[in-house]
Amino acid sequence: MSSLIITVCMLTLSNVFMTFAWYGHLKYFHSKTWVIAALVSWGIALFEYLLQVPANRIGYEVASAGQLKIIQEVISLTVFIPFSMYILKEPFRTDYIWAGLCLLGAVFFMFRNKIMV
Repeated sequence: MSSLIITVCMLTLSNVFMTFAWYGHLKYFHSKTWVIAALVSWGIALFEYLLQVPANRIGYEVASAGQLKIIQEVISLTVFIPFSMYILKEPFRTDYIWAGLCLLGAVFFMFRNKIMV
């Protein structure tokens, strides 16, 4: 399996943990103090870092840091939209489409040398 595919898979799993760490407390710990929510979030974030750090090390063998960051942003939006809809029960917004299109532009500019070679 290629390093880039491994990186994307690991970053996707990492982002699921990150999304729960950053936003899960809004649903599951809204009645707790912010300190409890922060401690739980830090515990969840540990698993995110255990995936994210090696994913970026693997990915850095085949992509630049900027490319890895744009990959992460695309994954972040891809994970966040269903999370906000199904976990937080927020409605789908057309702004997600516009944000996604902006990210596609970012992907183009960060990878255009690899695409056009």
